[in-house]
Amino acid sequence: QVQLVESGGGLVQAGGSLRLSCAASGIIFRINTMGWYHQAPGKQRELVAAITSGDSTNYADSVKGRFTISRDNGKKMVYLQMNSLKPEDTAVYYCNADIQRTIIDRAMDYWGKGTLVTVSS
Repeated sequence: QVQLVESGGGLVQAGGSLRLSCAASGIIFRINTMGWYHQAPGKQRELVAAITSGDSTNYADSVKGRFTISRDNGKKMVYLQMNSLKPEDTAVYYCNADIQRTIIDRAMDYWGKGTLVTVSS
């Protein structure tokens, strides 16, 4: 069983910073792209940032220059450093990873349960 567990959410004032972490565990042969999504109340889940196994990154326009995604392949972790936070960044943040469990399995999409980030004005 593969699990993704997020941590690091919380309440922060506008202009502040938070660092989210996500740890993958279980039977894992290979982790391909890892990413962070967010979902605000009443809105659809959206991609915030993604990072490939080769460390290529992709960001939503709304977070470019403020957020940085990184990963530690040895620890099977992905991080999201969020700076200059705005009230509109308030959402539940979900970790996502494309994971191949064994050498004979196809890679599948896995999701964490989410961590709440609240930015007060």
